[in-house]
Amino acid sequence: MTNMTQPERHPVRQGVAAVTSIAVAVLLLIVGVLSILQGISALSTDELFVTGPEYVYQFDTTTWGWIHIVLGALIAITAIALMTGAVWARVLAVFLAGLSIIGNFLWIPYYPWWSILVIALNIVVIWAVSTWRTG
Repeated sequence: MTNMTQPERHPVRQGVAAVTSIAVAVLLLIVGVLSILQGISALSTDELFVTGPEYVYQFDTTTWGWIHIVLGALIAITAIALMTGAVWARVLAVFLAGLSIIGNFLWIPYYPWWSILVIALNIVVIWAVSTWRTG
């Protein structure tokens, strides 16, 4: 009968897991800071004029600014918690990155390239957090 013990720990795997966890947390922190800056930008300009083929739309961006600031702060806090390796932070990171994707998708008419950049970063974060193995 074989002795059932813990599987052997591989130092290389542990090192890769540690580097991956820090990289994902830093990337998530960048997304949070970008969201906060996006919110501040929305609050400072407050009104935008968007020209369509035959119409000019005027938008008040105060609400969107506050949404981006609050979401960015929550993402940044989660990123800091993710650096500790907390499982709840991984779950919350995926959830908040998903919310950020939705928010930035709805924000595309205001700042399309910025929104697409943040959406892409969020997709990378979701992929990295979802495939990250600690051992």
